[in-house]
Amino acid sequence: MRTHFGNPILSLVFLLIVFQFQAVAQSSEQKALEAKKEQLQKEIAEMNRMLFAEKKQRGTVLDQMENLDQKINIRQQLIRVTNQQSNLLNRQINTNIRNITKLREDLEVLKEDYAEMIRKSYQNKSQQSRLMFLLSAQNFYQAYKRLQYLKQYTEYRKTQGEEIVRKTEELASLNRDLTVQRKEKDQLIVENTRARNELMNEIKSQKDLLRTIRQNESKYSAALQAKKKEARQLDRQIERLIRSAIAASNKKANTRGNRNTFALTPEAELVAKSFSANKGKLPWPVEKGIKRQGYGVYKDAVYPGIKHQSNGVIIATDEGAKARAVFEGEVIAILAVPGGNKGVQIKHGNYISTYYNLSDLYVKKGDIVGAQDELGKIYTNRFNGLTQLKFYLYRDATRLNPEEWIYRL
Repeated sequence: MRTHFGNPILSLVFLLIVFQFQAVAQSSEQKALEAKKEQLQKEIAEMNRMLFAEKKQRGTVLDQMENLDQKINIRQQLIRVTNQQSNLLNRQINTNIRNITKLREDLEVLKEDYAEMIRKSYQNKSQQSRLMFLLSAQNFYQAYKRLQYLKQYTEYRKTQGEEIVRKTEELASLNRDLTVQRKEKDQLIVENTRARNELMNEIKSQKDLLRTIRQNESKYSAALQAKKKEARQLDRQIERLIRSAIAASNKKANTRGNRNTFALTPEAELVAKSFSANKGKLPWPVEKGIKRQGYGVYKDAVYPGIKHQSNGVIIATDEGAKARAVFEGEVIAILAVPGGNKGVQIKHGNYISTYYNLSDLYVKKGDIVGAQDELGKIYTNRFNGLTQLKFYLYRDATRLNPEEWIYRL
């Protein structure tokens, strides 16, 4: 029997702590990946419903190409996430295999120690032997120490027995976990295969569309130029109205401050601070929808070498949907682009939110609105079936990225 009774137990306790730490870290990562996967799957489902339903399969090839390009991007993200999940499960499975091997080895050590103790105990089990062991002591102190040893020996024997039971149960639990993990991995492989097949079909559809476009590039180019012209007109009007609002605010405050910065009253400063404090937590400007076009520079869906600039975001939603204020504020302007639709600008301290592509308005200049108040009905294009809101955000005359301000946009 080993002379250092405590070493096997201390080793097992240490291993348990390490195993539990690894399990918690991997579980946290797995939950984050699962949440991301569910979000992407929801986006694809919403995109299929809003952009790819049978009634939506019309409009320009430009609309179709942009929709398909976005769907392919999200599908690729989904495949990357399921790959990450699969890799994480591989690591968990390998960790469990190593842990099971180590536990089996330690269990064998514990059983050997326990068997040796049982043999020793059997050899000295009679009360007479124990009594003689105590009475043969040379003095009272030695007898007391021998008595303590017998107690510790009995307690350790009990502890070893309990430890063997516990380690056996833990080994069985790890084996069950391993079985579950292997099933989860098989399921991920099935999901990934299905996603890759769908991706290949979407890429094929994209190539078919590309052939259609290249057979009539002038038509595509005309549609692209018309879209750019509308965007430039809208951008100019938004910024012109903001500068006009800044000038009016500074004049009212009787100040000649920076013409690109609002002169704020104490009340407006409080609203601005509150708005700023909610960065990343502001509600969506629609009840439900999907981001169809993000903020910033992006590649052309047909000619990747061509870059486009988006100063806001475009959100696709359901027909009949309403635009909603993302924060409390004052309606400072109503937009009306020639040949286009209507829009609303709301001032939140020195922040300006703009909601464009409305067919009906529910507010007028000077109205005070609260967060999520309805501003107007979003226009549905009868040619392509799309219902989409263009949303812009500014601080004074400086553009902001709405994706950094709206929750999970």
